[in-house]
Amino acid sequence: MKKSLIAALAMALALPAAAQTLINGAGATFPYPLYSKWFAEYNKLQPDLRFNYQSIGSGGGIQQITNGTVDFGATDAPMNAEETARLPGALHIPTVLGAVVAIHNTPVEGLKLTPALLADIFLGKVVRWDDPAIAKVNAGLKLPATAITVAHRSDGSGTTYIFTDYLAKVSPAWKEKVGAGKSVKWPVGLGGKGNEGVTGLVKQTPGAIGYVELAYANQNKLSMAALQNRDGVFVSPSLEATSAAAAGVPMPADFKVSLTDPSGKTAWPIASFTYLLVKKDQTDPRKGEALVRFLWWAVHDGQKLAAPLDYAPLPPAVVAQVEKAIRTITVQGKPVGLAAAR
Repeated sequence: MKKSLIAALAMALALPAAAQTLINGAGATFPYPLYSKWFAEYNKLQPDLRFNYQSIGSGGGIQQITNGTVDFGATDAPMNAEETARLPGALHIPTVLGAVVAIHNTPVEGLKLTPALLADIFLGKVVRWDDPAIAKVNAGLKLPATAITVAHRSDGSGTTYIFTDYLAKVSPAWKEKVGAGKSVKWPVGLGGKGNEGVTGLVKQTPGAIGYVELAYANQNKLSMAALQNRDGVFVSPSLEATSAAAAGVPMPADFKVSLTDPSGKTAWPIASFTYLLVKKDQTDPRKGEALVRFLWWAVHDGQKLAAPLDYAPLPPAVVAQVEKAIRTITVQGKPVGLAAAR
């Protein structure tokens, strides 16, 4: 009797787990704070659906969805031609806009950097904070006589792609010697894994400078440099400046677009969309339909959660374009009814 009661109890406890749908994803660290919030909030709406997301970098996300080990990938860098060829039929779904910022561990408040200075620091040409070139654009500020330690990503990273894409646009020397990519051969500096790793390096190292997503900088209360944009204006990172970077930039049908070094007096110079990578034809009926409905929620109700976590919501015109893309996703060849999902 006792054994049968225990067996019955065990079966009852196992039922919710058996009925629950688990969707696995991996990739970008850039949007991780927001995605974590999204998955938790959506689970409240759909208790039988759970997400498992591994923040391993954009390169890892592309690799894992290509290998079929996850249900979706996440990347800040659009897949290149070679990656696209290995994963035909994958869609890039923009989720939000984010900014990459230059963080530093110095006592200087209101630090300003030009594009050339930022590139020269990461090239190892400018090695001290009291360098005359830095002093010239920071007249009136007391600069420390401290060596500059560069911190960069050690993993394949969309954040690195965005940052190096910007440097390659503004610095011919950077373009020639280093170039743009999710992984590059860094001329100088220390490597940290993820936005978390770079943040940790900068916090622990006096005189350090690195690049991370705006949310990580704000959450860790790190100092950020103002950057001179294409129009010659020194701009501080903000949601408004991030949104301004996308203003007037035509969105192609595949959503693969670069927002770095945009025109506009109020535009932040290092911004990007971040993407979820999903296969256009989903083969698992439960997971496929659940994933499509989540994507629809993310680009509508989920956008309300973006700003409090330092991400800029998608512009309305982009949302309309993303809606059309989501509607093209099929589950075992059939579209998902989304008329009442908005």
